[in-house]
Amino acid sequence: MEIERKFTIRKLPAHLELYPSHHIEQAYLNTDPVVRVRKQDDEYYMTYKGRGMMAREEYNLPLNKEAYLHLRDKADGNIISKTRYMIPLEHPRFAEGGPKPPEDYTLTIELDIFDAPFAPLILAEVEFGSKIAAETFLPPDWFLEDVTYNVAYHNSYLSIAKTPLSLQPSV
Repeated sequence: MEIERKFTIRKLPAHLELYPSHHIEQAYLNTDPVVRVRKQDDEYYMTYKGRGMMAREEYNLPLNKEAYLHLRDKADGNIISKTRYMIPLEHPRFAEGGPKPPEDYTLTIELDIFDAPFAPLILAEVEFGSKIAAETFLPPDWFLEDVTYNVAYHNSYLSIAKTPLSLQPSV
Protein backbone atom coordinates (compact mmCIF):
# COMPACT_ATOMS: atom_id res chain seq x y z
CA MET A 1 0.00 0.00 0.00
CA GLU A 2 1.35 3.39 -0.99
CA ILE A 3 0.26 6.23 1.30
CA GLU A 4 1.60 9.61 0.24
CA ARG A 5 0.84 13.31 0.15
CA LYS A 6 1.97 15.67 -2.58
CA PHE A 7 2.78 19.39 -2.35
CA THR A 8 3.92 22.31 -4.46
CA ILE A 9 6.78 24.17 -2.83
CA ARG A 10 7.41 27.75 -1.73
CA LYS A 11 11.18 27.63 -2.18
CA LEU A 12 13.93 25.11 -2.83
CA PRO A 13 15.90 23.92 0.19
CA ALA A 14 19.45 25.21 0.49
CA HIS A 15 22.31 23.09 -0.83
CA LEU A 16 20.11 20.75 -2.86
CA GLU A 17 23.21 19.27 -4.50
CA LEU A 18 24.22 17.68 -1.17
CA TYR A 19 21.23 15.30 -1.14
CA PRO A 20 21.16 11.93 -2.91
CA SER A 21 19.31 12.10 -6.21
CA HIS A 22 18.02 9.90 -9.01
CA HIS A 23 17.18 10.64 -12.60
CA ILE A 24 13.77 9.17 -13.44
CA GLU A 25 12.07 8.61 -16.78
CA GLN A 26 8.60 7.10 -16.84
CA ALA A 27 5.97 6.31 -19.43
CA TYR A 28 2.36 5.27 -18.97
CA LEU A 29 0.78 2.32 -20.74
CA ASN A 30 -2.56 2.95 -19.03
CA THR A 31 -3.93 5.54 -16.61
CA ASP A 32 -7.00 3.73 -15.16
CA PRO A 33 -5.69 1.60 -13.60
CA VAL A 34 -2.22 3.09 -13.68
CA VAL A 35 0.34 0.91 -15.44
CA ARG A 36 3.70 2.57 -16.00
CA VAL A 37 7.26 1.70 -16.83
CA ARG A 38 10.09 3.53 -15.10
CA LYS A 39 13.82 3.92 -15.50
CA GLN A 40 15.47 5.13 -12.30
CA ASP A 41 19.18 5.59 -12.91
CA ASP A 42 20.13 2.11 -14.19
CA GLU A 43 17.15 0.22 -12.75
CA TYR A 44 13.92 -0.58 -14.59
CA TYR A 45 10.41 -1.34 -13.27
CA MET A 46 6.84 -1.86 -14.30
CA THR A 47 4.38 -0.50 -11.75
CA TYR A 48 0.67 -1.13 -11.23
CA LYS A 49 -1.22 1.35 -9.03
CA GLY A 50 -4.79 0.82 -7.91
CA ARG A 51 -7.40 3.53 -7.56
CA GLY A 52 -7.07 6.24 -4.95
CA MET A 53 -5.47 9.61 -4.39
CA MET A 54 -3.61 9.45 -1.07
CA ALA A 55 -3.64 5.70 -0.39
CA ARG A 56 -3.67 2.95 -3.00
CA GLU A 57 -2.23 -0.42 -3.86
CA GLU A 58 1.12 -0.39 -5.63
CA TYR A 59 3.09 -3.29 -7.12
CA ASN A 60 6.54 -3.01 -8.69
CA LEU A 61 8.01 -5.65 -10.97
CA PRO A 62 11.63 -5.54 -12.13
CA LEU A 63 12.37 -5.19 -15.85
CA ASN A 64 15.56 -5.31 -17.86
CA LYS A 65 16.61 -2.43 -20.11
CA GLU A 66 15.35 -4.10 -23.29
CA ALA A 67 11.90 -4.77 -21.84
CA TYR A 68 11.71 -1.19 -20.55
CA LEU A 69 12.58 0.29 -23.94
CA HIS A 70 10.13 -2.02 -25.72
CA LEU A 71 7.27 -1.05 -23.38
CA ARG A 72 8.20 2.65 -23.35
CA ASP A 73 7.76 2.70 -27.13
CA LYS A 74 4.19 1.46 -26.66
CA ALA A 75 3.24 4.21 -24.19
CA ASP A 76 0.76 6.90 -25.10
CA GLY A 77 1.23 10.57 -24.38
CA ASN A 78 4.06 12.36 -22.62
CA ILE A 79 7.14 10.64 -21.28
CA ILE A 80 7.96 12.20 -17.93
CA SER A 81 11.55 12.97 -17.01
CA LYS A 82 12.65 14.42 -13.68
CA THR A 83 15.37 14.53 -11.07
CA ARG A 84 14.30 13.27 -7.64
CA TYR A 85 16.15 14.49 -4.56
CA MET A 86 15.84 12.40 -1.37
CA ILE A 87 15.70 14.87 1.52
CA PRO A 88 15.48 13.65 5.12
CA LEU A 89 12.84 15.34 7.27
CA GLU A 90 14.03 14.82 10.84
CA HIS A 91 11.50 15.17 13.65
CA PRO A 92 8.40 15.56 11.46
CA ARG A 93 5.44 17.23 13.14
CA PHE A 94 1.92 15.84 13.39
CA ALA A 95 -1.34 17.46 14.50
CA GLU A 96 -3.14 16.33 17.63
CA GLY A 97 -4.39 12.79 17.20
CA GLY A 98 -1.45 11.91 15.00
CA PRO A 99 1.38 9.49 15.77
CA LYS A 100 3.90 10.11 18.53
CA PRO A 101 7.09 9.02 16.75
CA PRO A 102 10.35 8.22 18.56
CA GLU A 103 12.88 11.02 18.96
CA ASP A 104 15.04 9.78 16.05
CA TYR A 105 12.10 9.41 13.60
CA THR A 106 12.77 10.67 10.08
CA LEU A 107 10.60 10.83 6.97
CA THR A 108 11.94 11.27 3.45
CA ILE A 109 10.82 14.08 1.18
CA GLU A 110 11.03 13.09 -2.49
CA LEU A 111 11.54 16.40 -4.28
CA ASP A 112 10.87 16.11 -8.02
CA ILE A 113 12.24 18.75 -10.38
CA PHE A 114 10.65 18.11 -13.76
CA ASP A 115 12.38 18.41 -17.12
CA ALA A 116 10.71 19.88 -20.23
CA PRO A 117 7.92 19.96 -21.17
CA PHE A 118 6.86 20.18 -17.51
CA ALA A 119 9.58 22.52 -16.22
CA PRO A 120 9.43 24.63 -14.08
CA LEU A 121 7.14 22.27 -12.14
CA ILE A 122 8.56 21.10 -8.79
CA LEU A 123 6.65 18.78 -6.46
CA ALA A 124 7.41 17.26 -3.07
CA GLU A 125 6.00 13.88 -2.04
CA VAL A 126 6.10 12.33 1.42
CA GLU A 127 5.24 8.67 2.03
CA PHE A 128 3.78 7.46 5.31
CA GLY A 129 3.29 4.19 7.15
CA SER A 130 -0.36 4.87 7.95
CA LYS A 131 -3.32 6.97 6.83
CA ILE A 132 -3.46 8.63 10.26
CA ALA A 133 0.15 9.77 9.92
CA ALA A 134 -0.54 11.12 6.41
CA GLU A 135 -3.71 12.92 7.46
CA THR A 136 -2.17 14.59 10.52
CA PHE A 137 1.22 15.46 8.97
CA LEU A 138 2.19 19.12 9.35
CA PRO A 139 4.32 20.04 6.34
CA PRO A 140 7.53 22.06 6.67
CA ASP A 141 7.38 25.80 6.00
CA TRP A 142 8.99 25.50 2.56
CA PHE A 143 5.99 23.50 1.27
CA LEU A 144 3.21 25.55 -0.30
CA GLU A 145 -0.04 23.92 -1.42
CA ASP A 146 -1.25 20.38 -0.67
CA VAL A 147 -2.16 18.96 -4.10
CA THR A 148 -2.65 15.36 -3.00
CA TYR A 149 -6.28 15.35 -4.15
CA ASN A 150 -5.72 17.45 -7.29
CA VAL A 151 -5.52 14.95 -10.14
CA ALA A 152 -3.75 17.52 -12.35
CA TYR A 153 -0.58 17.04 -10.28
CA HIS A 154 -0.49 13.25 -10.55
CA ASN A 155 2.13 11.89 -12.93
CA SER A 156 -0.44 9.68 -14.67
CA TYR A 157 -2.43 12.83 -15.53
CA LEU A 158 0.71 14.65 -16.68
CA SER A 159 1.33 11.78 -19.08
CA ILE A 160 -1.90 12.62 -20.96
CA ALA A 161 -2.01 16.40 -20.40
CA LYS A 162 -2.33 18.38 -23.63
CA THR A 163 -0.84 21.54 -22.10
CA PRO A 164 1.72 20.45 -19.53
CA LEU A 165 2.70 23.98 -18.52
CA SER A 166 -0.84 24.88 -17.47
CA LEU A 167 -0.02 23.71 -13.93
CA GLN A 168 0.94 26.25 -11.32
CA PRO A 169 4.74 26.21 -11.21
CA SER A 170 6.49 26.04 -7.88
CA VAL A 171 9.16 28.39 -6.53
